Amino acid sequence: MRPLPNDDFAPAPRCVETGLNILVVGVGGQGVLMISKALALLAQRRGFEVKQSEVHGMAKRGGIVFSHVRFAPKVWSPTIAKGEADVLIALEWAEGLRWLDHLRPGRGVFIADTRRIVPPFACRSRKPGAPSAYARETPAEIVGRHADGCALDATEIATALGDARTANTVLLGRLSAWLDYPVGDWHAVVEAIAPKGTAEINRRAFDAGRAWTPPRTDIGDPGTADATVASLPPAALPDLHISVAIDPAWCKGCAICVKLCPERCLAMDGPIAVVATPSACTGCRVCEWLCPDFAVTVRNEGVPA
Repeated sequence: MRPLPNDDFAPAPRCVETGLNILVVGVGGQGVLMISKALALLAQRRGFEVKQSEVHGMAKRGGIVFSHVRFAPKVWSPTIAKGEADVLIALEWAEGLRWLDHLRPGRGVFIADTRRIVPPFACRSRKPGAPSAYARETPAEIVGRHADGCALDATEIATALGDARTANTVLLGRLSAWLDYPVGDWHAVVEAIAPKGTAEINRRAFDAGRAWTPPRTDIGDPGTADATVASLPPAALPDLHISVAIDPAWCKGCAICVKLCPERCLAMDGPIAVVATPSACTGCRVCEWLCPDFAVTVRNEGVPA
């Protein structure tokens, strides 16, 4: 497949004075509502009328979360009809694909994290190398062909900064490079809505997203396109040496990982989850994908980092 030119990742910045419809989608615990609150506050400070609608009842269970944000001189409805979203921000790859038809045909902007949170029903077999029912479309097949915008590993960027939970702010920073309002206004909003004690890390995440540029590809080698644009995690290797770690400082005791672990490796120890039977873990990563607070890390110690 032909690599995407850099222009497909960075639509020309524009200053919007007539208003926008922005749809933010993801999975519970990723910070969908934080992004929508930031956008609503920014729009209010610029004098727009703002309406916001959201669904977040499944947030604690790692379920689907989405938020409609509409701002303009006058807004009548809080919801965005199919085909009328100017921007789609996706914090999880498959959720972004599911909402693509809400973008305006030909001029909607798609900004997505390539992070995959695979639901349990997609894991039909937990054997190493077994096929998954998760969406197979790659960023190179979507960005620039079905929608303008960019796909980036926002979670990895946030992790490198020291807190994977700021991936949502990385995407907000990427949006700011397209929605050309003064960067000082964006910084003020991020500081205002960031949870207590996280203003500095969120500002750094925002700046990293704003400064992000797509990796260069070798135009002469079509075979490198998908891997270079945004590589997805490889399938598990047959030679497994699984290590499971739970950060007690981040675990809030929701017990999602304990209840959904197919091998019953985990258990509750008072208010936090612990690894009770590490030898039983097959590395399916369901616990890691579904933890709403990024407290679980699953690694194959036999594979170099």
